[in-house]
Amino acid sequence: MKRLLHGSTALALAWVVSSATPAAADTSACTHHWSGPQVCIRMEGRNGWNKITAIWTNPPRAAKTRTVYLTQDGQQVGHQHTARRKGKTLSYTWSAFEQGTNAKMCVRFRGIDRVACDTTKYIGNRASL
Repeated sequence: MKRLLHGSTALALAWVVSSATPAAADTSACTHHWSGPQVCIRMEGRNGWNKITAIWTNPPRAAKTRTVYLTQDGQQVGHQHTARRKGKTLSYTWSAFEQGTNAKMCVRFRGIDRVACDTTKYIGNRASL
């Protein structure tokens, strides 16, 4: 009986691992300056298919909106968008789309010379337990 339970447990565990969804490859990167605007990029997704968020972490209190741009490998993606205040930050999130892997994605806010970039990565079909 003990051997049968051990085999059943292993089979159940194998099924759970094989049916789990692949792990997300969420990453973020920020500009690193001691003063001035702090800009960040966050990518949420996996295997070159991400939604991307631009974040200005320390805008002036009076700033309610700001134009933001997204580039992929140096080329602007789509049109400019308007980042809006969310608490103490300004941010905008692009809907998920396929960038491919090893693509350099960057965000820039109008009027700020700081640019935050991150690179898409392929993580495979890893299961999260």
